[in-house]
Amino acid sequence: MGRRTVLRLLPVVALALACNRRSTAAPPPGPPPDPLPSWNDGPIKRRLIDYVVRTTTAGSPDFIPPEERLATFDNDGTLWPEKPTYVQEAFMAARIHQLAARDPALGKKQPYKAVLAGDFTALEQGGVKALMELFAATSTGMTEEEFAREVAEFFVTAKHPTLRLPYTALAYRPMVELLTLLRERGFETWLCSGGGTDFMRVISRSMYGIPPDQVIGTSIVTELVTREGRPVLLRKPALSGVVNDKEGKPVGIGLHVGRRPVFAAGNVRSGGDIEMLAYAQGNRRPTFEIVIDHDDAEREFAYQEKNGATLAAARARGWPVVSMKRDWKTIFGERVVSFPSSTVSVPTMPAAP
Repeated sequence: MGRRTVLRLLPVVALALACNRRSTAAPPPGPPPDPLPSWNDGPIKRRLIDYVVRTTTAGSPDFIPPEERLATFDNDGTLWPEKPTYVQEAFMAARIHQLAARDPALGKKQPYKAVLAGDFTALEQGGVKALMELFAATSTGMTEEEFAREVAEFFVTAKHPTLRLPYTALAYRPMVELLTLLRERGFETWLCSGGGTDFMRVISRSMYGIPPDQVIGTSIVTELVTREGRPVLLRKPALSGVVNDKEGKPVGIGLHVGRRPVFAAGNVRSGGDIEMLAYAQGNRRPTFEIVIDHDDAEREFAYQEKNGATLAAARARGWPVVSMKRDWKTIFGERVVSFPSSTVSVPTMPAAP
């Protein structure tokens, strides 16, 4: 190649090298990803993020050691819908239909007759205790594996009666993001609900990323028996211990965890979360308590407590109240968990780092 040819090619080579440098250079850093993208920007979102950062940053005056970062969440109305009936009521109604098909006389007795007619009014007036007592009666004689399998089968096809979506699609997306954020910053997240412990354990990991051994609920008496040479736990028609609602929630947390939460979330309906939120606020570490207010009739439901006890407690104690209508961009998003019909095991969310 002649000298003149080389000189003519030098600008071309230089341009090519410059373009290559530009194309391989790292892009300038952008803003950090939003940890709560389904929340509208506003005071509550800012306070949540600020609390998590302050309490998990070494050297901060509000730093909480990892072993003390405990967060407890109610389930019904806090992480998924509780209207027009509790999800566990829908499962119980399906179970009662099965029992009545085998024993028609059952359908002539109350409260079975009312449940078969879709009327939960009288039952709900008896509170969580009445609901759970009937639940225990309808699952008596089942082993723990049989019960878990039946719950999993229910979630394969069951849909919400008015939202027309699978129950597995109805986890509140903003709350799932909050659970994920807390775990990423070293918090343990626990379910603490009045519902059945064994019922919630089937879906806790798949829907919320909460492992089954971090579920506190109302428990059923079980008895160890031997079937076909194998020891199994058999469900009995009675409740075990206190109902995990209202004052029972701090008792359950103390029994199963042995530590006081620094973060707690509940919702407006029956006043069932007030004691758990107050218990968390009594921690000597910096705490955060939130109350979910159902005020979005268009995207979910709108309802209040008759006596307004939860909102009154929130005002008196300074608990932030989350408006589903104003504070959440989306309620359910597009996330759907698929349950295989042939096994109790269910898909799991990716583990938090």
